Amino acid sequence: MDFGLSEELTAVRDLARDFAEKEIAPTAAKDDKERAFRKDLVLKMGELGFYGSVIPEKYGGSGLGFLALALITEEVARVHSAMRVFVNMQVGPALALLQFGSEEQKKKCIPPLVRGETISCFAITEPDAGSDVSAIRTIAVKQRDSYLLNGTKLWISNAPVADRALVYAYTDRSQKHRGMSAFYTDLNQPGVSRRALETLGAHASPIGELTFQNFRVPADNLVGKEGEGFKICMWQLNQTRLSCAAGALGVARASREAAVSYANQREQFGQKIGQFQMNQDLIAQMVVHEESARLLVHRAAWLADQKKPNNLEVSIAKYAAAEAAAFAADAALRILGAYGYSTEFPVERYLRDAKSYQIVEGSSNIQKLIIAQDALGYRKANR
Repeated sequence: MDFGLSEELTAVRDLARDFAEKEIAPTAAKDDKERAFRKDLVLKMGELGFYGSVIPEKYGGSGLGFLALALITEEVARVHSAMRVFVNMQVGPALALLQFGSEEQKKKCIPPLVRGETISCFAITEPDAGSDVSAIRTIAVKQRDSYLLNGTKLWISNAPVADRALVYAYTDRSQKHRGMSAFYTDLNQPGVSRRALETLGAHASPIGELTFQNFRVPADNLVGKEGEGFKICMWQLNQTRLSCAAGALGVARASREAAVSYANQREQFGQKIGQFQMNQDLIAQMVVHEESARLLVHRAAWLADQKKPNNLEVSIAKYAAAEAAAFAADAALRILGAYGYSTEFPVERYLRDAKSYQIVEGSSNIQKLIIAQDALGYRKANR
């Protein structure tokens, strides 16, 4: 069992760390306050190959693997969690096309995603369908050589700015979840309206609503076959969930670093506050939660790179990392006190951003459901 990183992976991590600290960090607070969409940074990350680590060279990627993607995501999220969302929005649709798309779709659609030229998203969630993906109501009706989409997607990352979207809709409701299909759509066409939404955190990651009204999609844009949408969705979520877990690691690490730095500087009652056992207790827990989650994330990524089943391991990693981020951000705020509560310091942003990891890509409760049902033998995650 080898816990070390290869020279290649170390170089990837260092490249991501250097870019994040020099290009993203200096404007992170400003971008958050202004809710700025930084397409320039999205393009720069594409130029550096951040979206291509899990994509073969044939389609513009590097093929370095999921562990490389996890390392990149953690470094980006450490300085600004909102920016790591763009990694998932590019990688998620690209991977779905790679796994289920036609050769023509792969050649045409994946390279612009890898380069960051095409801003993408995936549209699953609806007003009445969140954790229960099968409850979506969006429909796609076949009309000769195209489909007409009707429905509303809600809480969609990148919805206000995306050029393309991987949209999930029912082509045959009578088949229940087996009647769901997936479409890679061009959002710069008539028939779709967008509405931006405000959220607690990740302000520099645009989120919104997509409403489709007789939105025409060429039949060639169907990904896979009719009825394979649910299978594609579950497969894709397992991939993006892993990268999301790595993002939570970044927030946990940033929170821990802020708390340690402050505890070694701030003095009260004649000594550094790091000398107080209550603060040491919080910092010790932060370290253990973070390190445990990192091992779990790296294990899940390693399994993916070995092309071994890892649904269970991804759920364990996502749950552990999300909870580690939430705990670390809350603990850091308590250690910093008023400075942590102030918008002049980044800890309050860490706290706001950390909460999203307990919700997105499958909530913490859904992860616990997957883990417990596997342990009880009710539903094996890696079947």
